[in-house]
Amino acid sequence: MIRARSILFGTVAGLFAISAGHAADLPLKAKAVEYVKVCSLYGAGFFYVPGTDTCIKLGGYLRADLTIHGNNQNGPFWNGVGGAGERTANGFVARSRMAVTIDTRTATEYGVVRTFGQGDWQWTGGTDVVGGGTFALENAFVQFAGFTFGKSASAYSTPWNGTPGNNSTSLIGGNDTSTGVNNIQYTWQFGNGLTASFGVDEAIAYDRTALGNLNTALGGSAIAATGIPPNAYGGQDTPDFVGRLRLDQVWGLMQISAAAHNVNSTYYGATEASGHPDDKWGFAVQGALQLKNLPTGPGDDLKIDATYANGATRYVIATSGVTPNFLMFGDGLGGAYRSVGFGYSSDGVYGTGSQIELTTAWGIRGAFAHNWNPNWQTTLFGSYSSVDYNGQATGLYCAQYKVTVPGAYKCDPDFKVYQVGTRTTWTPVKNLALSAEVLYAHLDQSFEGSAAYAGFGASLAKPAAVYSYGDQGTVSVNFRAQRNF
Repeated sequence: MIRARSILFGTVAGLFAISAGHAADLPLKAKAVEYVKVCSLYGAGFFYVPGTDTCIKLGGYLRADLTIHGNNQNGPFWNGVGGAGERTANGFVARSRMAVTIDTRTATEYGVVRTFGQGDWQWTGGTDVVGGGTFALENAFVQFAGFTFGKSASAYSTPWNGTPGNNSTSLIGGNDTSTGVNNIQYTWQFGNGLTASFGVDEAIAYDRTALGNLNTALGGSAIAATGIPPNAYGGQDTPDFVGRLRLDQVWGLMQISAAAHNVNSTYYGATEASGHPDDKWGFAVQGALQLKNLPTGPGDDLKIDATYANGATRYVIATSGVTPNFLMFGDGLGGAYRSVGFGYSSDGVYGTGSQIELTTAWGIRGAFAHNWNPNWQTTLFGSYSSVDYNGQATGLYCAQYKVTVPGAYKCDPDFKVYQVGTRTTWTPVKNLALSAEVLYAHLDQSFEGSAAYAGFGASLAKPAAVYSYGDQGTVSVNFRAQRNF
């Protein structure tokens, strides 16, 4: 009996010893998994970065564009080989783009700190190589306590910039900083939708308009046959000072904007000993209106903006890229080889010993959007732009142009551009849009008569011949598929 008990206790003790050994080998209890949590403080799509109190939202879009008889994203053939109608111009161009946005918000004792960035990866047919493409940083800014620092839309701009209802990124007639400009701005919130913003913008942004040097007596270059003199802008001394007052309501939006722009030159001639004109200040003012919930249908709206500028032409002749000059050809008149029309966009011009003569420009543009039903929308959009040189500027310009192109024609550098277009968009499912757009652009130039040209430079295949002056027009068509996420 004693022997049996000894065997039993020994067996139990052994089992406990084995269990204790196995228990020592077991890992410690794992920490609970910290799953990503939804952040509802700033709207849909935000979630908390694990381990922080920062909310983040990832977004963007994928887009495929095809433009017929135009440049990328339905840019008109109003200059270059396209405007010249030459065989080296592409009949169509395609672009594919992937845009990624990162939006973060963090609540602090001083208010919300926000950062936002957008990067675009794109491939354009005819310019990029296989496996290549380009990257563009559209926006990258920090917002804190009412301030915005970085690359963003200007405080001057409207919410729609240059796209009130169009695919084209070349609807001129007003300002466009949709791809961002380096700036610092501050916004005051007065309540009930009323805000005021003041900012300083980089003055040498990619779309700064030219300043024409019409001097040849002191070693300056002659004006080109295309009507474009040498650009003689000096370095950046001061930023553009911009501001706006905006009222944003359920019924729509009203906005007044203003900008001051410093116009400063290099020299009269090739060396600093030739001297230079004094700096001048240009300006631009803008009024904008949006009307929502029109009686024509649910979701219909009207957007319109009008701008007047003196010495700040890029606030009128603006695209999402560079400010364009215009050079277009058509059929010849009165026995001429071809007809030609051109327009030179500038903030001002000057000649030997003269001061800067500022260029005046004004424009109006807008769009009406009608929703046929929740899946179909049509917009009608257009613009009118005018560029005017005063009497002194016209005299300087024409004196030099007639040295390059002699003749008895009437010389007048003033010009106007009007555009009209329509776009229809089908949205079969949420965040997927398929659209088609037609755009007509017309150049109303002011030269009269005809002249014998030796050509128009090495980039164009135009021969020496007699060309008549006349207005020109061009039509482009765009197809787009875009998926937002």
